Amino acid sequence: MAEITLQISPTEDAKDLPTPKYATEHAAGMDLYANISITIAPGEIAAVPLGFRVAVPPGYEAQIRARSGLSLKHGITMINGVGTIDADYRGEVCALVVNLGKAPYEISRADRIAQMVINRIERPALKISAALPPTERGEGGFGHTGDK
Repeated sequence: MAEITLQISPTEDAKDLPTPKYATEHAAGMDLYANISITIAPGEIAAVPLGFRVAVPPGYEAQIRARSGLSLKHGITMINGVGTIDADYRGEVCALVVNLGKAPYEISRADRIAQMVINRIERPALKISAALPPTERGEGGFGHTGDK
């Protein structure tokens, strides 16, 4: 696997925050830290700034994902599922957080609030077709295989 370089630039108000980093040797995502303190009420959505800008190399994306422990224990997740940071974006990275729990959730500045995964992106050529090649599954979806 070829090594890539990810340039990260802290925002002026976040130079004291931890730099995004992998918590363990085989972690897929880097921990990201809140640049503000905020309380999110049940059902509320907030853009939580993370205190850095990033230069994602062309051909890659940065995905901002929920932390599984916060989702399981408190119902804190990303409103858009997974946020994509494109290679040409240079603004401050934010986590679009939603509280699906039953109680307000307090985020303190420097709390680990999200994670970032870097993935290679393929951009296929599109071909408009009147019909698609058939498959055994066909148009079956949304539980057609017997999932409950």
